[in-house]
Amino acid sequence: MTNHVHLLITPGEPQSCSLLMRNLGQRYVRYFNQRHGRTGTLWEGRFRSCLVDSAQYVLACYRYIELNPVRAGMVASPFDYGWSSYASNVGLASNGLITPHAEYLALGEETNARIAAYRRLFEFDDDPAFLAAIRDATKGGYALVSGDLKTRLAADGRRLARGKPGPRPASSNAVDDGQLDLDIGELVP
Repeated sequence: MTNHVHLLITPGEPQSCSLLMRNLGQRYVRYFNQRHGRTGTLWEGRFRSCLVDSAQYVLACYRYIELNPVRAGMVASPFDYGWSSYASNVGLASNGLITPHAEYLALGEETNARIAAYRRLFEFDDDPAFLAAIRDATKGGYALVSGDLKTRLAADGRRLARGKPGPRPASSNAVDDGQLDLDIGELVP
């Protein structure tokens, strides 16, 4: 995008994404500043992220990311955007930076079946509720997960939705009943 980047990363360790972004920020900013004769920060702020429940939301996140330049009016189709993984995911290009996620591979046993299933994900309109949910989760650093995983994360004290400002009560670790709970089946016809 013109002012931000979307990455869908499956880390090997819990802190891997934070370390990647820290190292990228330290090394790339130094390189960029030296190359362009400038000083100071390059990024507007800290990176934003959210935990995504693989089985339920990963493919929806693929779709969200690859349709972002289309929604922004930058291109007519996700294939037209040069920085997108769409061409690789539909078998029209090869990209050594992309490793297919297990949920993508599960779309079909054979490559052609998987590509056809992936293309079908782009045949319907965006669900405004899901767009709002993924944006809220990312901006707030909340988990975008199924009900079962929400319960487990809440038991560990993880904040799962935007709450009232201020410190959390010591005994509050229940799942917010008002949080949006979407099923990928609702998003894929």
